[in-house]
Amino acid sequence: MNSALYECTVMHRRLSPVRHEFVYRVFLFAIDVDELPTIAAQVPLFGYNESAPYAFFDCDHFQMVPGGTARENAEAYLASQGIAEKPARILLLTNTRTFGYVFNPISIWYCYRSDGSPLAAIAEVGNTFGEIKPYLVPVSGKMFASRAIKHFYVSPFSTLDQHFDFRFDKPRETLRIGIDNYAGEERKLISTLSGERVALTTSSLAWFTLKYPAMTLQVITSIHWHAFRLWMKKTPFAMKEASPELQRDLYRPHGRS
Repeated sequence: MNSALYECTVMHRRLSPVRHEFVYRVFLFAIDVDELPTIAAQVPLFGYNESAPYAFFDCDHFQMVPGGTARENAEAYLASQGIAEKPARILLLTNTRTFGYVFNPISIWYCYRSDGSPLAAIAEVGNTFGEIKPYLVPVSGKMFASRAIKHFYVSPFSTLDQHFDFRFDKPRETLRIGIDNYAGEERKLISTLSGERVALTTSSLAWFTLKYPAMTLQVITSIHWHAFRLWMKKTPFAMKEASPELQRDLYRPHGRS
């Protein structure tokens, strides 16, 4: 299969107005979206649009086509951004529902042409309110790269008019992702994710279940713990309802947007 797992290290380093850094380990799925039925058939721990210890549901991601598949929604988004060419292959780096719970701070859709060359990527950012927002990340040289204004409430400690700076390599045996926050030309936050490819098999997924129990719950717990630590450091923050005009093009908008 083209699909795989990646065992990763995540690093966040906040530079201002308060310095704060943390590192943690995770694993992620890299799913060829056309292989979803095959994965569900071959890996008993995995389900596609049905309950399982690890379950991928199309509706857990942005829905440009109501009730559409992951591929249909990715193609519709690319078309909305002026890319009419349909990708021959889409590799989605993401968390699935883990024992019924899912949270994805970031999912990345790597889209390729039939000759294997990169077409574009989609960075799908999620927040703790259940909202998601996709950003187009075009090809730049040998990688995917772009800078885009956030207009999305991700953290109470980052303003909504900052910019995301996305940098992705093509996933191979290793994975490298950088997503920084900028206010003008000042870099406020450095975020990296690096990982090693592992075959997606029943045994490897069972091993990761023991090594990283309740993966998605660990991620959301870590986010709230570090938010509490930033609050204790008296880091300036803003509530979600403070800037509704800067929260744009969301999917599943929360009532406080």
